[in-house]
Parts: sequence; C-alpha cells; structure tokens
Amino acid sequence: MKTFGILGAGTWGTALANMLENMGHHASVWSPVEEEVISLNSKRMHKHLPDTPINENIEFSTDEASVINNKDYIIVATPSVYVRDTITKVKGLIKKDQIIITVAKGIEKETMFTMSEVIHDVVGDDYKVVCLSGPTHAEEVAKGLPTLIVAACEDINVANQVRDEINNEVLRVYSNDDIKGAEVAGALKNIMALACGMSEGMGYGDNAKAALITRGLTEMTRLGESMGCKKETFYGLTGIGDIVVTATSQFSRNHNAGVLLGQGKSLEETLNQIGMVVEGLNALMAAKELKDRYKVEMPIVEFVHSVIYGGMDPKEAVSKLLSRKLTSE
Repeated sequence: MKTFGILGAGTWGTALANMLENMGHHASVWSPVEEEVISLNSKRMHKHLPDTPINENIEFSTDEASVINNKDYIIVATPSVYVRDTITKVKGLIKKDQIIITVAKGIEKETMFTMSEVIHDVVGDDYKVVCLSGPTHAEEVAKGLPTLIVAACEDINVANQVRDEINNEVLRVYSNDDIKGAEVAGALKNIMALACGMSEGMGYGDNAKAALITRGLTEMTRLGESMGCKKETFYGLTGIGDIVVTATSQFSRNHNAGVLLGQGKSLEETLNQIGMVVEGLNALMAAKELKDRYKVEMPIVEFVHSVIYGGMDPKEAVSKLLSRKLTSE
C-alpha cells in the first residue's frame, strides 16, 4: 500500500482519491474551504459527482501538514490558476523523497510555464515531478469506468514508477518522457474544446466538429514542436485522445462553455452557468502569447481569442476561418 496526499478537493482530486482507496492505497485530501471539508466528511458525496459515494477511508482536511506529511506521493489537483499559490503555501512541508504529481492542465499566463515548471520554479529542480494527463473525465474515473492515461516525466524511471503504482484493472497507465509535450497538449486541447462547443452552439454539425478537432490538433502540434516537444506526444493519449473526449463530451466544462458562447451568451453568463473553472479560458491568453512569441500560425486559437476577448461575432469568425487563403494539408 502507498499513501497519497491530494491537494484539491474538486471532482478530479476526489475521483483520484476514490480510485486509489479502491485499489488498496490510502488517500488524504486537502481543501482550503472548511465548509467543503465538513460536507465531504459528513455526506461522503461530492456535489459534482452525485452518483458516486466517497470511500469511507478517505480523509478530507483543511490542514496541509496532515495531508502531506509521511505520504509517498503528493498530487496537485487544484485548477491551474491556483497551482503556484498552493505549492508556495506547502513547499516547506514537501520532502525531496516524495514524488509530486500534477494533474492540472494549463499554462501560467504570467510566465508561460507549464504546471510542472511552475512547481519546479517554487520548490526547486531537485524535486521529482510527474504530469498525469490524458482523456480522463473525473465522472467516469470516479465510477471505475475503463480509462487510459499517461504518466510523463523527464526521468522515465520516475514516470514508470508512478505508472506501476496507479495502474489497475480499469485505469491503464502509459509512461512518456516528454512531460512538456504532454502538458502543452493538455492545456491547448481545452481551447479546441471551446471551439467545438461554439460550433455546436451555433448549430453546426459533426463535419465542422471533426474539422476543428483535426485542424486544432495540427495547430497544437505546430506550436509544441516549436517549443521543443515531440510530435508523437500530440498524436497520443495526451493530445488527440484528450481533444476527442474534451471536445465531444457532456462532462466537458470547456465544450459546454463553448456551446453557451456560441448561443450568444456573454462570458459572465457562461461562467455563472458552468459554475466551475473553465481551464480553456485561462489557457487561451497564454496560447495567444505563445503563438505570437514562436511565430506559429494558429488560426483557430486566433479566432476563439477574438470572439471571447475581442468581441468578434462567432459567425464572423467562422466566415473568416473558411475564407482564409487555400493551401495543402
């Protein structure tokens, strides 16, 4: 049995805790919100996972030390915008023999760092950090439905260690040494999910969605290669796999937010209706800057940015996308 301290009691952190406990490991979960901790400990049910009872052995706490001390692995499961603050808060508690696992998908807009780079920036480069990413809706993982995921780390031996510890009969885990590629893909696919949702919200069909997924993958790969990532990573689970599930599923906040935006809802109305963090909106600002920095052509990112932050009408964006200069694939 291994022990896991999970920072973040959202759907993903709670789903992972449930899975790990059901495997025979032990998980403790931290949340800074006392009311949330009281509710989770007493009701044993997460408000966004209503069909999945929480394992009775999982401990929820507002005390960082009790969640982190003496654990083999520390999982960072907060939204990407809170990763730096969370790690800064607990860095004095994390030991170098503990492996840090990040499951947040995003790029820090102030630094253009991926989440593992943010963690290293706070705690130092001599800590072991693994990214866990792939097509993994928390709702399905919590129910024990078949899922595939990737453990990525520059040190493939560390990635293999995490892979071997969490692999089970319903979660198949692969390892990869291209952690930057896995993280860049995980952040950018949320933007493509927004685009697909907007297309659906405007009444367009499967042809448009397939085109956005395919050309979106091309844009992601183009930027990733310019940043030193491996092309193959984008054609695996953390790239195309994650785009498909995020761009098409009822469980995807990014897709659902895109639908509302495509229907003409304002950004404020959309966020209020979704009621949870929409990571694609945070990644969009960073993607736009990275696109300009690396001088990479990313028209889908450009037009999604123009619609959400520039006030462009979604139908005008579609018209401009379709009327771009013709080229070969």
